[in-house]
Amino acid sequence: MRHQRAGKKLGRDSAHRKALYSNLAGALIEHGRIKTTVTKAKAVKPLAEQMITLGRRGDLHARRQATAFLRSRDVVHHLFAEVAPRFKDRPGGYTRIVKLGPRPGDSAEMAYLELVDEEYVAQQREARTPAVQEEPVAEEPVEAAEEAPETEEELVEEPEAEASDDEPEEPQA
Repeated sequence: MRHQRAGKKLGRDSAHRKALYSNLAGALIEHGRIKTTVTKAKAVKPLAEQMITLGRRGDLHARRQATAFLRSRDVVHHLFAEVAPRFKDRPGGYTRIVKLGPRPGDSAEMAYLELVDEEYVAQQREARTPAVQEEPVAEEPVEAAEEAPETEEELVEEPEAEASDDEPEEPQA
């Protein structure tokens, strides 16, 4: 029986598990959303939220604690400079788990672990996806918007031009 044995082992020894948590938390902070199994997401969620809380504190000791866990100065800088300020008014609950269904191959339950701040997630999603270029829609000319002819000669020439445009063209053989 596993009475009073908190946490999941995830089939790894303690050093491998600690490295996994560090890498997943760092990827979440860097990208804003990660796709992983539900069990791993539930294990990493409190650690990632603790890192964001350290980022909100912002002092040197908090930065050193975050560096000791995340082991990447770039990720820690990103955490303290960009991610944590977005959650300065939020009293916890910085992440969410969105279940996706079973993974093809081994049917492991998959989930997104993402930061709650919609602005940040949308910004990261736009940065990852290439911009889709929309084709310009051909607008039909509006007759009322055309300029009025300035001289009488233009008035006379235009009906002739319109009449020649209205005639159907003969099919060429």
